[in-house]
Amino acid sequence: MHLDFTPRLERLVNDALEEDIGTGDATTLALIPDDSQASALFVPRESIVLAGSDLVEWVFHKLDPSLQVRFFFGDGTLIAAGQPFCQVEGNAGPILTGERVSLNFLQRLSGIASATLEFVKLVEGTHCKILDTRKTLPGWRSLEKYAVACGGGQNHRNGLYDLILIKDNHLTTLRYEKPNAIAAAILRARAQFPKLKVEVEADTLEQVAQAIEAKADIVLLDNMTLKQLRQAVQMAQGRCQTEASGGVNLTSIRAIAETGVDFVSVGAITHSARAVDIGLDFENL
Repeated sequence: MHLDFTPRLERLVNDALEEDIGTGDATTLALIPDDSQASALFVPRESIVLAGSDLVEWVFHKLDPSLQVRFFFGDGTLIAAGQPFCQVEGNAGPILTGERVSLNFLQRLSGIASATLEFVKLVEGTHCKILDTRKTLPGWRSLEKYAVACGGGQNHRNGLYDLILIKDNHLTTLRYEKPNAIAAAILRARAQFPKLKVEVEADTLEQVAQAIEAKADIVLLDNMTLKQLRQAVQMAQGRCQTEASGGVNLTSIRAIAETGVDFVSVGAITHSARAVDIGLDFENL
């Protein structure tokens, strides 16, 4: 898997380097001769799913285009603790200067990919897919959703523009509409954006019935019990897809998936993912 080097990502890399370097890498400028050569290996201290390799190349090549950056594995690969996955060779100064920025990208994105894989493994044998959410670090959404895909998850909507998601606050605003708020909301959504899929958040089985009757594409089953989830899936019967959300963790995910829902959205894989432990080790030349 690879990232597209978009203008937005280029700005992010540039901003990260500018933030870290400022007026100059004082330690490296003071200690390291200009002609010093080095070879360094990225090594995980724990098992990880790799994500963010393209960013590492962009960081080092921004600092010194002559640096040789070689990845031994691609993004999405499960890598064992202690297994080197990338080598950087060339002028020692830029390697030292780019170390922290490259690690920040790698540790955060590989952490998301690794967290996603944990959930994906727990739903194996069901037809359920793990979805991400919009609970992402501002400015990092495309990167974090890419990392989810590296871990085997499926990207949900990218933003407010590519899927209609009718939530409780929308329905409260339309509470006096006839025949009911859900039917009115779906009708308005399809009239304004006929090419977009429509998803409706439902807190009760009554709302599930209303969404199905109004021909929603997906019903989001919010914080429902396992019994309610099974009932909602039975009600849908192929007439629409179902997505479970709320109270999802590594302990609960399997039982939720076994209710028959098509998707489970997990905000934690982005908003609460732990940065994994990766080091950049210089080799003796």
